[in-house]
Amino acid sequence: MKRVSRFAAAGFLAALLTSILGGQTPPPPAKRLPPEGIAIPAAARTELTAGAAALRAELDAAARELATSNPRLAALLPDAEVFHKAVDWALRFDEFFDAKQIAVARKALATGRARVADLRSGRAPWLDATGLIVRGHRSALDGSIQPYGLVVPEGTQRDRPTRLMVWLLGRGEKRTELAFIAEREAGPPQLTPAGLVTLVPYGRFCNATKFAGEVDVFEAMAAVRGTYAIDENRILVAGFSMGGASTWHLATHHAGLWAAAAPGAGFVEVARYTKAFAPGKEPPTWWEQKLWGWYNATDYARNLFNCPTVAYSGADDPQKAAADLMVEAAAAEGLTLPHLIGPKTGHKYHPDTRRELTARLESLLDRGRDPLPREVRLTTHTLRYPGESWLRFEGLGRHWERADLTGVRDDAGGVTVTTRNVTALRLLLPEARRVTIDGQKLELPARAASADVVLNREADAWFVDAPAARLRKAPGLSGPVNDAFMTPFLFVRPTGQPLNPAVGAWASSELAYATKMWRDIFRAEVPVKDDSAVTEQDIATRNLILWGDPASNRVIARLLTGLPLRWDARGLEFRGKTHDAAHHAPVLIFPNPLNPARYVVLNSGIDFREHAYGTNSLQIPKLPDHAVIDLREPAGTRWPGRIVDAGFFDESWR
Repeated sequence: MKRVSRFAAAGFLAALLTSILGGQTPPPPAKRLPPEGIAIPAAARTELTAGAAALRAELDAAARELATSNPRLAALLPDAEVFHKAVDWALRFDEFFDAKQIAVARKALATGRARVADLRSGRAPWLDATGLIVRGHRSALDGSIQPYGLVVPEGTQRDRPTRLMVWLLGRGEKRTELAFIAEREAGPPQLTPAGLVTLVPYGRFCNATKFAGEVDVFEAMAAVRGTYAIDENRILVAGFSMGGASTWHLATHHAGLWAAAAPGAGFVEVARYTKAFAPGKEPPTWWEQKLWGWYNATDYARNLFNCPTVAYSGADDPQKAAADLMVEAAAAEGLTLPHLIGPKTGHKYHPDTRRELTARLESLLDRGRDPLPREVRLTTHTLRYPGESWLRFEGLGRHWERADLTGVRDDAGGVTVTTRNVTALRLLLPEARRVTIDGQKLELPARAASADVVLNREADAWFVDAPAARLRKAPGLSGPVNDAFMTPFLFVRPTGQPLNPAVGAWASSELAYATKMWRDIFRAEVPVKDDSAVTEQDIATRNLILWGDPASNRVIARLLTGLPLRWDARGLEFRGKTHDAAHHAPVLIFPNPLNPARYVVLNSGIDFREHAYGTNSLQIPKLPDHAVIDLREPAGTRWPGRIVDAGFFDESWR
């Protein structure tokens, strides 16, 4: 039987939708990512398919055995399962790019079988191995298996504190799990400071550590902490090219975690890098421009106050402009950012300059991170990034506008804090007794001396632990739509008949697109259930991504009275406007009325489109907290249909 590719299936779905929506033609995908692979010999395909099936059976048998006999070893099964996924996905999705990868797949299956056999025998020898090691973890985000690489120096003892470098990879459009494994077994990364364990996260493939890619870094770090005694004050983050962009992002948005950062090349902001306002280009919407405040590293340069950062660029590399922009942004905050430049060098490390960079980083690791710095300076535009030190954002006056915190502690238990665009903050400072905040003096209760304390502002006055009387945006519950995919989520598929065919077809196509895109870019199958199968445990633990309408999806119907819209066959009423329900559909993120600690989302996955596959700089949020889509309008590159209304909820989700 002739196999039908996932892209052919997507094309059929687009054609079906076109006929239903009266001739609307969605734009063709800009790029397939990963690209289409080569055809491997039939005998090799048969051999590898059988081998993958056999390994899957062994993994399942081991999981059953170890679940009760040795849960500790059962938790290590992802270290074997990652080799199965690498081969299985390469076969299922035609992701062999070179005939040499057949041998890589054979070796992967053999390694997976050997690790399963070790676990069933009560052993895990790779935990004490040194050199180049490939391991895996199971993501809490979507339940998927994700690989990571390690470089473990000779003599490393797992029970003794060790330094860690997190190395972030450059762009590799063919870097599937199979290619990643071969790459990680071939040699260490470009930067190799001495005396540390190096972690190379997969980062969910090719996304510059955005969304699930960012989550993957921290999940991989947690997995490493489960094996090695990582010195939390001596962790370095570094990378080059796309990995440099990732380093700028993680250094500025999670600055309190690192002893040092070493970004090389990459990009740091959207507008100039993508030439967003070039003549002839469709201008970005006002909400897209606001949402650049999620990932623009330049907007967060102030956070490098306590994160020593050494930038690197080749003198002839066009991406040197990124570091130049960060030097400029840091200077505007009163910070000096060292920028090492490789002479007569393009998009690579100059060997002499790399040696100088390595020496600087080793010196910074010797000094280590100060976990309780005397002064903290923080900036954010969203509570997705509340800070990583003893002072953190808990509430903003207005999202997507700059918010600042500055805190200075003394040796007598006093703290002085100044704020901008802040309505709540958290102090995690042992021995703090008194706070002067925006000129107002507060005594902290004795119970707060060794614990954290929240300060809230009402009008112009600050209070200790003042209770929040209403729902409000908070860390982990701040929108926009894409924020729902930073914590565990579940797609909820409709099983009923829609209010009308056009909206039903649109929701089905968007569900198919979101499912495919998650697999393409974030290398996982989305967790999905029928609306009739959603449990109270799902409601308690996951963000619910609801597809369809109140007639087709019983979970939407159940929650509708708690959501800020009316939606039935008569019309869609939202924020004082009524839209024809036959041709309009809502996209929305909101706290779940049944569990306000989690989100519900209507009819959207990660919201950038396929035109962003070709550059990580465009893999950024495209929709705010809510939008209404007119399905009759021609599709554009940003969204299928015309957005007739869109915006952000206020800080109280109104």
